[in-house]
Amino acid sequence: MIELPDEILEKTGATAIIRSEQIQKLWSGYGEIKRYFLAGGKYPSVIVKHIQWPESIDHPKGWNTKNSHQRKLTSYQVEKSWYVQFASQTNVQCRVPECVHSLESENQIFLIMEDLDASGYRFRANPYTVTLLQAKSALSWLAHFHAKFLGNTINELWPIGTYWHLDTRPDEFEKMQNARLKLAAKGIDAKLNNATHQTLVHGDAKLANFCFNEMGEVAAVDFQYAGKGCGIKDVAYFISSCFDDSDCERYEEELLNHYFKQLEQTLDEFTDIQVVIEEWRLLYKYAWADFYRFLDGWNPGHWKMHKYSERLTNEVLEEMSQINL
Repeated sequence: MIELPDEILEKTGATAIIRSEQIQKLWSGYGEIKRYFLAGGKYPSVIVKHIQWPESIDHPKGWNTKNSHQRKLTSYQVEKSWYVQFASQTNVQCRVPECVHSLESENQIFLIMEDLDASGYRFRANPYTVTLLQAKSALSWLAHFHAKFLGNTINELWPIGTYWHLDTRPDEFEKMQNARLKLAAKGIDAKLNNATHQTLVHGDAKLANFCFNEMGEVAAVDFQYAGKGCGIKDVAYFISSCFDDSDCERYEEELLNHYFKQLEQTLDEFTDIQVVIEEWRLLYKYAWADFYRFLDGWNPGHWKMHKYSERLTNEVLEEMSQINL
């Protein structure tokens, strides 16, 4: 049996746990995230992500299926693998929490991690308050992250990253209302999966998963859906989490130029960088259409299914219809 307090004290060198507080419950009742305040040792506090398989599933959107349950179980194993095997390969330009220790029993996982708030990354943004500078800072993080793992062999994580990947969403696929998009879904998925240049994608790179410090520097959390993919999927999804349709239209070129400039500077020794940029630019609208496909089955009418995402999706559908003539 895991004695969490003893493990925290041993791995941090702390002399005592002063108190703890719940930060949030995990999606669908799969556990919780808590902060433990410590006396002595290396850390003033640590974050513990406690994953526990629920006795009954209570999905907020009603997706209480075997597919949903198995996807979540796999996602938490992936996150554990990420922190144990990959997190230490990142650097300050793509900052993540240090993994202090991980524990696992028959139906539980404990991830003991650095508290980013205590390390200065205590500011969060949301779509109502996010600034263009903050969005660019997060895109810089993504560029460095994608550059770090470009072309690497990715084992122990998702074979295809992102939580909306088609093969992991059969229930949502069946519920799709857009018949034309449903017919094209596998082709869009293949276009992204068969991209020549693949990296490690965060897989859930929404604004809420980025933490900012007073200098505007960024760290990221939540790696349940990390896996192989073309980096532009993270970029499209991130932009979707920040801006409404009018701002997506207004800032698209500026944001993409910033991301690709950061990617180019980070990969200055990579001779084919322009080939990577050209490929991923062309796939930007395919990444949007792929996510739009998920929303159409999961939550039709979602606020992200706006005119901008609809326009890009329709451009993809038209392009694919011309190819198939």
